[in-house]
Amino acid sequence: MKAFSDPVGSDTLQNAAHGSHDACILICDITRPVPNGIILPALIRELLKAGIAAENITVLVATGLHRPNEGKELEELVGDRWVLDKVRVENHFAQNDEDHVNLGKSRCGIPIRLDRRFVDADLKIVTGLVEPHFMAGYSGGRKVITPGIAHRETIGRFHTARFLEHTQAANCVLEGNPLHEFQLEILGKLSPVLAINTVIDDKRRLSYVNFGDIRQSHLAAVDYLGKYSVIPVEEKFPIVLTSAGGYPLDKTYYQTVKGMVGAMDILKPGGDLIIVSECSEGMGSAAYIDAQRRLVSLGAKGFMESLGQKITADVDEWQTEMQLKPMRIGFIHLFSRGLSDKDRTLTGVAGVDNLKETIRICMGKMENKKIAVIPEGPYVMPVYNCK
Repeated sequence: MKAFSDPVGSDTLQNAAHGSHDACILICDITRPVPNGIILPALIRELLKAGIAAENITVLVATGLHRPNEGKELEELVGDRWVLDKVRVENHFAQNDEDHVNLGKSRCGIPIRLDRRFVDADLKIVTGLVEPHFMAGYSGGRKVITPGIAHRETIGRFHTARFLEHTQAANCVLEGNPLHEFQLEILGKLSPVLAINTVIDDKRRLSYVNFGDIRQSHLAAVDYLGKYSVIPVEEKFPIVLTSAGGYPLDKTYYQTVKGMVGAMDILKPGGDLIIVSECSEGMGSAAYIDAQRRLVSLGAKGFMESLGQKITADVDEWQTEMQLKPMRIGFIHLFSRGLSDKDRTLTGVAGVDNLKETIRICMGKMENKKIAVIPEGPYVMPVYNCK
């Protein structure tokens, strides 16, 4: 792979790996369609060529607080049977205290605990997909470390309202974004970290890849992606039709929230946001379902008030908090075939059975019949650009 010999802000992969006894490679979990089947075999062969023994190479799935990826799903995620047979492939478990190393506290007092398999490795490499992210600005790079391999307390402490309600904690925003700044601060606690950053097109094909210093290479990938994913729009619409981005983001309602947040910038106040998502695995984690129950029970205002001055967020309640952002602007309608009737009552939005009829009814309420359609969902960010 040419990127390994033409790095961004670092030495070549061969030179960086030379003399290392072991290596840990982070990969995103199943929620992101990273082309691992292309990049992992090429990366591992380069490490073997540099003299690192196969038994000393670990591929670590950066699950954050998501469930582990195992069995057939792990095979799908890794994308190449040779990798699974050649090196160790393991999951991160944020709840396992003994798996983590304490690296002190951040400037704002948050305990920093990361998976020791990565912290202790001679050679640290992060892989990931760079795409808009509704909290951290963009995914990939530093985000694969935090929250990817962080301890549950570290994750809970920087997913509170103190961070998420900040105006800069938004899609495609890095400057002044408190989550991004916290993630960069943690990088300073580690020895040099390298990254492979990928960008895919609308057919899930690899369209860009680079390698190098985790900060510089990630910013280069963000700069490339921005030309395609950020779309200035000169008006707001009474109706916005969007999606969860298709497989694998549409596996759960939890991930579907990203599509709602991604579309809200061009939704007129009081307008209708219609989102399509399969939700083939239902709502998401048990902890997320508990948060959604609280939303339904307390209402949007009551739920937000319950977050108050929390020091540590409950697991996955941050996704419910993010759902409140588009709910403050307009009305949300969900078309999904994967949710049970019981699940629908927990979404906090209007479930619809007939997409065409829902669009017709929404358009019938508006004098302005314009509708914005975002087929790619959270992979494309329409940004209101008032001139």
